[in-house]
Amino acid sequence: MRFSERMNRVPPYLFVQISRKIAEKKAQGIEVISFGIGDPDIPTPDYVIDALGEASHDAPNHRYPESEGLPEFREGVADWYQRRFGVKLDSEKEVVSLIGAKEGIGHVAFCFLDAGDIALVPDPGYPVYAMGTLFAGGESYMLPLNEENDWLPDLDSIPDDVASKAKLLWLNYPNNPTGAVADLEYYRKAIQFAESHDIAVMHDACYTEVAYDGYRPPSFLQAEGAMDVGIEFHSLSKSYNMTGWRIGMAVGNADMIDALLTIKSNLDSGVPQAVQHMAIEAMKRPLESVDERNAVYQNRRDRIVPVLKDMGMKVESPKAGLYIWAGVPEGYTSAEFAEKLLEDTDVLMIPGGNYGAAGEGYVRLSITLQDELIDKALDRVSGWRP
Repeated sequence: MRFSERMNRVPPYLFVQISRKIAEKKAQGIEVISFGIGDPDIPTPDYVIDALGEASHDAPNHRYPESEGLPEFREGVADWYQRRFGVKLDSEKEVVSLIGAKEGIGHVAFCFLDAGDIALVPDPGYPVYAMGTLFAGGESYMLPLNEENDWLPDLDSIPDDVASKAKLLWLNYPNNPTGAVADLEYYRKAIQFAESHDIAVMHDACYTEVAYDGYRPPSFLQAEGAMDVGIEFHSLSKSYNMTGWRIGMAVGNADMIDALLTIKSNLDSGVPQAVQHMAIEAMKRPLESVDERNAVYQNRRDRIVPVLKDMGMKVESPKAGLYIWAGVPEGYTSAEFAEKLLEDTDVLMIPGGNYGAAGEGYVRLSITLQDELIDKALDRVSGWRP
């Protein structure tokens, strides 16, 4: 059997050795506590579940949905963007539903990239940016993120010959995995760069509703000119604890949204309509309704960070997002540190190299563990030294 050449280009899973050790420990009855996947442990709100129950009995919702989403859903998204960001959207032309933001992020590369075209991809970053590029036949030019540039891509450092071939620029703030944030001044700079090189900007904004200390992350679309050059991906997964229901949206430039809808309508049949009604109900609620949830996350952040510092790790408290990005002690690679920590304490942190070469030297921790597990993990690692 012969597979496509692109299958040979999919990178191997970088976590094989540690995964093997986890399996061995579990086989011995050892509890491994993982700060791995950023999947909210707090349940979907009851009022959202109630909307699903009601909508599931409505016969039209038993049939195929449309890829663009219900008009009521798209209107709900437009209303939410207006209230949250002051961004006005045409719900008919500038909003499309997604089966979770990941689906749209993966599919959008097919709208822009032909063989040999370049996508500008942050490193470290969400792996789907590069994987979507690969599947569409394009090439990823990696943009290193580091502490010196505040974890923002240095657009001035991109060679002219690369910029001239590039068709996409990926941005993601609040950022996964670093927890960094961007302001409107940076977005305006990105817009100017995109305009000068005829590049489409794709902004992954899935973490804007997870923020701390009174901070409210902006939308890329708030920056002047953003609607001319880009679209933004958002999701109800992190905003309303709805990862399991798979619903999100892409919003922005009407031509780009239409192109994405063309791809989607040929590859999927849309989000189940009862799930769309869940999202409509979630977005109706006051924006302050997420603050109570964020207070839980902030408390976790504030308990974890001091322990990491005591372990000799370089770490700052993130202003937003579900992750803590921590530098490992000198003398260890990310994987070596994570493996030794797991071996000695049965606690798992994700090596930064899993998110790109520039992530080496760091580990990522998700704060979506139940409080009792976090307390147990912190007890295990307190005082530990590699």
